[in-house]
Amino acid sequence: MSKSEKIIMEDNQYFAKPGRIPYYPLAISHGYGATLVDVDGNEYIDLLSSASSQNVGHAPEPVTNAIKAQVDRFIHYTPAYMYHEPLVKLAKKLCAISPGDYDKRVLFGLSGSDANDGVIKLAKAYTGRPYVISFVNAYHGSTYGSLSMSAISLNMRKKYGPMLPGFYHIPYPDKYRGMYGNTEANSVESYLAPLKEMFEKYVPAEEVACIMIETFQGDGGLLEPVDGYFEALQALCKAHGILLAVDDIQQGLGRTGEWSSVSHFDIEPDIITFGKSLAGGLPMSAIVGRAEIMDYLDAPAHLFTTGANPVSCEAALATLSMIEDQNLLQASKDKGDYVRKRMDQWVNQYAAVGDVRGKGLSIGIDIVSDKLNKTRDATAALKICNRCFDHGVVIIAVAGNVLRFQPPLVITYEQLDQALNVLEAAIQDLQSGKLDNYNIAGQGW
Repeated sequence: MSKSEKIIMEDNQYFAKPGRIPYYPLAISHGYGATLVDVDGNEYIDLLSSASSQNVGHAPEPVTNAIKAQVDRFIHYTPAYMYHEPLVKLAKKLCAISPGDYDKRVLFGLSGSDANDGVIKLAKAYTGRPYVISFVNAYHGSTYGSLSMSAISLNMRKKYGPMLPGFYHIPYPDKYRGMYGNTEANSVESYLAPLKEMFEKYVPAEEVACIMIETFQGDGGLLEPVDGYFEALQALCKAHGILLAVDDIQQGLGRTGEWSSVSHFDIEPDIITFGKSLAGGLPMSAIVGRAEIMDYLDAPAHLFTTGANPVSCEAALATLSMIEDQNLLQASKDKGDYVRKRMDQWVNQYAAVGDVRGKGLSIGIDIVSDKLNKTRDATAALKICNRCFDHGVVIIAVAGNVLRFQPPLVITYEQLDQALNVLEAAIQDLQSGKLDNYNIAGQGW
């Protein structure tokens, strides 16, 4: 029995089933840059970045040094009662890099889920309105509030409902597929129609606190919106006094080549959430918003004993400095352009590749069984993922059939070439029937 097999066997004995979406028998020993090494010494190119929580790569020296230095000073004292400088420095930096030309404030938490819960609290309190609207296929987290705002998986909703009241969902303005099974994207007005009907018939616009968006819908399939939709949505929000909130937990901090994915659109959100890669992989989230919204509630409405942990704060400051010092925003754009030049050709070359989309190093490859009807092929996508794993590349599928290409921003061009070679070979093997015997039962979302 290998070391990996032993760890996985014990994991199955003690770790509860709801805590993991199964993919591969990968027990990680360590990592560096965009490379993972398992406990048996096998190396893999990481195209997942630990669910986009390792934008600056694995064990980057500036981050690990910052962590070690802070641990030697003190590990934690709760900012619920006292003060520490790392919090102040990080809050100031986040206000500087976040979108919005207004006076800002910051609140810290431990995960993207609790940050999105905080948005719900703040928006409802500030507006005095009871309803929140988000999008079908959105994933905003696993706490009860963020989960109620999500609409991506029945397994996240079955057996313990009902969800919290006051949440409604509208279709995401998908640029590739249209609403309700249509093969072509709808117009901006058509995508807005369900929301306008909602306002007219059963959800009064004047009772909606906020609309929460993912600019590029991450776990919903790395979806891109039709041009002009979010600008039109913001105009509608302003007309009705509705706050516009952005979940930038997956797509922020360089993932799309910008500090915030909002920069790809002509919109100015009232409030935004960050998480995942903020502290280089340590647990941390942040809400950044208009000062009048963020200061509306009194303590202890949104605080956590271990929130804004100084070790996490120093890791975050080092992460943000590393993005600046190594010009990783531009690197994300350049490397994204580099891989897209090759990937975009796959749409014409291979019957299974229906679409390639995304910004920077946040790319989705839509695997289909029928290109004309854009029929999703989740089985084929998982077979491609498994073939890649067998050849030293870690990639997963989201939304069933979409390959999630989100490597660390520090990935080298040599690694990109190698990963693309493996990925394209897997697609070719699928097309020639060489993956027919792959067993993917029980894997994936």
